[in-house]
Amino acid sequence: MMRALVIYCHPRGDSFTAAVRDTVLDRLEAAGAETRLRDLYAEGFEPAMSAYEHVRYLDPGANRRDLVRDCNDLAWCDAMVFVYPTWWYGLPAMLKGWLDRALLPDVAFLMPDGENRTIRPGLTHVTRLGVFTTCGASRRLTFLVGAPGKRTLLRGVRLLCARRVRTAYRAHYLMDSSTAESRARHLERVARDVDRLAAGGAARRGEVTA
Repeated sequence: MMRALVIYCHPRGDSFTAAVRDTVLDRLEAAGAETRLRDLYAEGFEPAMSAYEHVRYLDPGANRRDLVRDCNDLAWCDAMVFVYPTWWYGLPAMLKGWLDRALLPDVAFLMPDGENRTIRPGLTHVTRLGVFTTCGASRRLTFLVGAPGKRTLLRGVRLLCARRVRTAYRAHYLMDSSTAESRARHLERVARDVDRLAAGGAARRGEVTA
């Protein structure tokens, strides 16, 4: 059974992003997956790393002391799905802060040591990675700027996962001029993406939907 950790980030319960979240959860349930939802705003997650945490960041015995739930969730899941709005072409501060604080050394990655000169993946049990977002800007402008939010998750976080991790990406661009029809089509595409993500084992590297 797939174990999916859904990391949801939006301050409003009536947002279109919430509808995307519900679609993701519905399709995961239909696929028989076990899910855990992290609603960062509803939980009041503190995105800023404290000086106390920073001092203990490299200490695997102490760095997870205030993040036990997050670390347990990351160890439990074999799929991670991010649902969020793209703000200023990137991740909302709340979500970026979750990455900063929860993706810890000896949890999400291994630090250099005497035999290794660079960091190594720590989430190799994660075989599926989904990213579902909305963008106020056009697709062209988002990619002209460099799509930093997409790159952070589908390049940075992806490199910490299994070598042949299955991926899915879906964005609704030009949200400010979206229509009921465009939003409905987007939810249908999200549903199909989640179905494909949940089906079968790990696919070839590079399987990303546009």
